[in-house]
Amino acid sequence: MSIFMTLRIAFKALGRNKLRTALTMLGMIIGVAAVIAMVALGTGAQQMIEDQIKTAGTNLVTIFPGSTNTGGVRTGAGGNTRLVPEDAKLLRDLPEIQYVAESVSTRTQLIYGSMNWNTTVEGTSVDLPAIRSWPMKFGTFFSEEDVRAAAKVVVLGSNVSDQLFGENVDPTDTQIRVRNQIFRVLGVMSSKGAGSGGMNMDDQVFSPYTTVMKKLSGQTNLNRIYASARSADDLIGAAAVITSTLRTAHEIAPGEPDDVTVQTQDDIVALRTQSTQTMTSLLAGIAGVSLVVGGIGIMNIMLVSVTERTREIGLRLAIGARGYDVLLQFLIEAIVISIAGGAIGIATGYGVSELLRSNWGMATSVPLNSVLIAVLFSAAVGIFFGFYPARKAAGLDPIEALRFE
Repeated sequence: MSIFMTLRIAFKALGRNKLRTALTMLGMIIGVAAVIAMVALGTGAQQMIEDQIKTAGTNLVTIFPGSTNTGGVRTGAGGNTRLVPEDAKLLRDLPEIQYVAESVSTRTQLIYGSMNWNTTVEGTSVDLPAIRSWPMKFGTFFSEEDVRAAAKVVVLGSNVSDQLFGENVDPTDTQIRVRNQIFRVLGVMSSKGAGSGGMNMDDQVFSPYTTVMKKLSGQTNLNRIYASARSADDLIGAAAVITSTLRTAHEIAPGEPDDVTVQTQDDIVALRTQSTQTMTSLLAGIAGVSLVVGGIGIMNIMLVSVTERTREIGLRLAIGARGYDVLLQFLIEAIVISIAGGAIGIATGYGVSELLRSNWGMATSVPLNSVLIAVLFSAAVGIFFGFYPARKAAGLDPIEALRFE
């Protein structure tokens, strides 16, 4: 019997019990749709995390102070004060490093007229906009001369500017009070949104680090140093060179732990996405159980179908059909139910992920490989759970089948 005739008989048999066929497909539809939706949520969340981290800077390496150990008491990360401006000067001489920006921050009240706003003042250097790929909206960033002179100048984040001056107002050359000192506004940064830590990057202001250290915070050490590798390929090498350089500068003996923490963007991405991937795998696994349940439903219905059509099978075998033809017919019926349910499930999964994105603002992304896996898995379920009923039908004795009531 030709394959086309076998397909025709299989589709005709499925069409005789449309409701039963549809209900059998429902298990596959729900399973595949759940897998697609869960994978879309996980992939979208991972992509969102990566995008947020990329906004923090280009080929970014962040250097934090490490811990101290005094009399057996360990302070933890950020506990020492050994990260100083001289360290940043050393990093600027490294061939692997393109930009370096010191960072020291304090929180205080900004006042303009009758308006005021409490925010973070970050002391940094002229390289910060280049490191973070952060253009200006109004005015200009401060200069190297401002840094050397510890000038009382400030660049506002867009949210701070909106709170003090109103939206889309250029406050360049305006004077504001920062902790009872008069600062001149040089400009406003463009809107950046949330950073890798979830902090609103627009809700802060920038001033020369020398100004913040001498006139606002009084500290002599840095909170962190930002560095930018010359290329993404140099990122790991740059981190290693930074660690080695600072160990030498801080006179750390061989075998002693580092007194700074050097973190790259890849480290941050790995840490942030690990929990997301774990949750995605868990949810996809739970959704996959419904695929197995759907496959068991297919097997159950095919066994019932074999029992109902025993006389038909016996008649076909009696007039010359081979056992292979009967096996292929029932196997095709199982595969058709499985693949059709999988296809509808994929469309449903796409619809659910789009609904979550448009109505609830969730980040979703359906990778092509998950669709291909869903299609192949659906076909595999049909073959696996349809083989036993098909083999049972093919093994029927024609005479006993014809006698079946």
